[in-house]
Amino acid sequence: MTKLTALRLATGLGTLLLGRALIRRRRHLDLRDKVVVITGGSRGLGLVLARELVRKGARVAICARDAAELERARVELAIVGGTVHAAPCDVTDRDDITRFLTEVHDELGPIDVLFNNAGIIQVGPVEMMNLEDYERAMRTHLWAPLYAMLAVLPEMRRRGSGRVVNITSIGAKLAIPHLVPYCASKFALYGLSSGMRTELAQDGVFITTVCPGLMRTGSPRHAIVKGQAQAEYAWFDITDSSPVTSMNAERAARQIIRACEHGDAEVVLSLQGRLAAKAHALAPNLVQEALAVVARLMPSSEGGSRVGVEGKDAESALAPSVWTAWGDAAARRNNEV
Repeated sequence: MTKLTALRLATGLGTLLLGRALIRRRRHLDLRDKVVVITGGSRGLGLVLARELVRKGARVAICARDAAELERARVELAIVGGTVHAAPCDVTDRDDITRFLTEVHDELGPIDVLFNNAGIIQVGPVEMMNLEDYERAMRTHLWAPLYAMLAVLPEMRRRGSGRVVNITSIGAKLAIPHLVPYCASKFALYGLSSGMRTELAQDGVFITTVCPGLMRTGSPRHAIVKGQAQAEYAWFDITDSSPVTSMNAERAARQIIRACEHGDAEVVLSLQGRLAAKAHALAPNLVQEALAVVARLMPSSEGGSRVGVEGKDAESALAPSVWTAWGDAAARRNNEV
């Protein structure tokens, strides 16, 4: 490569980076006094996001199915001075999510930002999963976000501004063994979110697709495990808890909110997640072969059950243990217990 070619490449790259910085600055949204809705906001990542948004001065509305969890979250957020609306809602029921969003509009004002965060996860071998597992995952990760977006987008488009943040997963970029219903539904949400982004940006409505790797939120306690339940829960909880394989939830939340503020199209969270996504993009066949080897090392379905149980009901000597201490602390901190 000649010096002239190198100079041209450097100049071109610098121009692209400068252009991106200027665009992000022009799109920047100050979240103070903005009305922000978070589905699944009573615990885990949703609650961590709510804390960060309250600190920024946003007026926050959270929903979840468990009224007791919601009340604990509301009290915590109100103590730090947040304006918070909390109400039970089943996001997979279109009438219910529409009702909730109408209540938020009436109480707090027009919705500026929607975080589609509510989720479920089923862990276990593919032969242990039934049709209902796939249907439930699709209702939660595809239809529920779509219902919510269809409810808020018309007004956002009319006023020429709005943000939607869809929490997908690194499992929306490459399929992880023993998480097939979860990954299939997150792939679907990724496609929906990306497609909406391309068409709505012209209206001043920016859709951000978030692809997190593992985060220490404490959520494995609420995962549905099938097959050899204790073994499945142990590997999932340990992997989700380790600082080597997972990301601090508070740092993840700050990065997600920053991407929302700038109207970014996509953000992949954690170094591990970015490396996995890049590897799969460059060598999909090799990565799939490697994941197939990983699958052979995971708990078999032999002697397992097709009846799912929550992770907290599948504890063993390995989980909780010293190997899950980081995740257990996050569970206590984030209303998962």
